[in-house]
Amino acid sequence: MTVTLKDFYADWCGPCKTQDPILEELEDDWEGRFEVEKINVDEQQDIANEYQVRSLPTLIIENDDEIVERFVGVTQREDIEDALESAGA
Repeated sequence: MTVTLKDFYADWCGPCKTQDPILEELEDDWEGRFEVEKINVDEQQDIANEYQVRSLPTLIIENDDEIVERFVGVTQREDIEDALESAGA
């Protein structure tokens, strides 16, 4: 099973810059147990619309194309880890 964390962000988004180091740490610590897809909403509006992203940052955790969890706003590491575990990472 593939677990994916979709990170919807924009370069002008201050809270997104707060979220980045949390995601980078998680990626390092969880070594390959999930994939991160960074989606710049300014460049990939079609994907943002498909997922109905209205606020940034938005994190969506999926496993094999089913959305397990959606977080809006800066999300703490523990909450992301719980959702990744629920998704099977």
